Amino acid sequence: MSAESPEYSPFFAVMGASAAMVFSALGAAYGTAKSGTGIAAMSVMRPELIMKSIIPVVMAGIIAIYGLVVAVLIANNISERVTLYKSFLHLGAGLSVGLSGLAAGFAIGIVGDAGVRGTYKTGKKL
Repeated sequence: MSAESPEYSPFFAVMGASAAMVFSALGAAYGTAKSGTGIAAMSVMRPELIMKSIIPVVMAGIIAIYGLVVAVLIANNISERVTLYKSFLHLGAGLSVGLSGLAAGFAIGIVGDAGVRGTYKTGKKL
């Protein structure tokens, strides 16, 4: 190990990959659950709109795929000789993708729930 590549430097890259996957999966789970409750509430009165209202659930699930892609890209670049600078770059990339996925999942869940319930209440067909 050199001064540019201490023994603990791969830890930060692994934490970046983990953060990308964990936080984006949490956002996707929240978005799916929140949108799903809106679909469940709407489906009692208008069951014909269930399949047309599934779009927010699909959009929330795609967020986890973004986190998975970034986690795989980071994991493929990790080696025993990874520099501390590159590890911190991986950590920053993982945190930015993960936390933005978490925020996007919250937003999709709230908007998807309100949109599905609003579609039901207005009575308009999609």
